[in-house]
Amino acid sequence: MTVPRPLPATDRDTEAFWKGGGEGKLLIERCNACHYLIHPPTGFCPQCESRDTAPHAVSGRGVVTSCTVNHKQWMPDLPVPYVLALVSLEEQDDVRLATNIVDCDPESVFIGMKVTVRFEQSQDLWVPLFAPETAA
Repeated sequence: MTVPRPLPATDRDTEAFWKGGGEGKLLIERCNACHYLIHPPTGFCPQCESRDTAPHAVSGRGVVTSCTVNHKQWMPDLPVPYVLALVSLEEQDDVRLATNIVDCDPESVFIGMKVTVRFEQSQDLWVPLFAPETAA
């Protein structure tokens, strides 16, 4: 089900992240010098200060590090309740995506839950959402 949502403005740094889902890929910026993952994408590595960065496909697996269930309908036609969460990526714990957890009862989501990426197309962008690994 497509959820009406405000969409981000994209630029050359963020476009790959928002469009990679069209190919089923979660693209996170990576430093080509030290392989550090950078999110949000900036074109600069805070680890080694290199500007040699590029989008890199990651596994799409992660762990819920924080979550809340929202029961307030903030926008018309927005189904409630829904889960807002921070998901740490398997490849690098300090890369955390603000996202929704889908394909499960919102009350069943917990910190430490293993999740896998799903993509929802909204106009020409692909929003990364996450579902429990068991829903894969």
